[in-house]
Amino acid sequence: MRRLAFAAAIIGALMTTDTNETAAADPENTLYMDLASGRVTIELRHDLAPAHTARIKELAREGFYDGVVFHRVIEGFMAQTGDPTSTGRGGSGHKLDAEFSDANYGRGTVGMARSQSPNSADSQFFICFNDCSFLNGQYTVWGQVTGGMELVDGIARGEPPRKPDQIVKMQVAADAQ
Repeated sequence: MRRLAFAAAIIGALMTTDTNETAAADPENTLYMDLASGRVTIELRHDLAPAHTARIKELAREGFYDGVVFHRVIEGFMAQTGDPTSTGRGGSGHKLDAEFSDANYGRGTVGMARSQSPNSADSQFFICFNDCSFLNGQYTVWGQVTGGMELVDGIARGEPPRKPDQIVKMQVAADAQ
């Protein structure tokens, strides 16, 4: 009898689960990036980049990323966002020192964009569509997409895209309602 009740509870939970949303294992170190097409869940890699993850959370809590477009989206490579001017030249005005690691840039890895200077990262970031291991050790890895990667795959391509997708809202999961 207990097995039947347990099975019924599991089936009920599965029927009410949104396929675009992954439950946050650690809500304080998880971001929800809402696109028009649904929710992308990003696990923050505080273990690799504590200063970068702290800054990303701070900006998300300020609403900095809300409405910001994906201004550079290259097929087979990555989608870049985080520039409030949509030009690829803007940011929050707060530079971060590099926190390079030996983490692999694979599919769904989230890294910080920067200029030629290693200590020039600000608010712009990118999400890899495929293996980008040629970036290993050159850019700060601060997150990993754990849910909704199919939504990232659907972001309009271009430099800039003709009709760019945008971040509707980005928030720390602990703050989500």
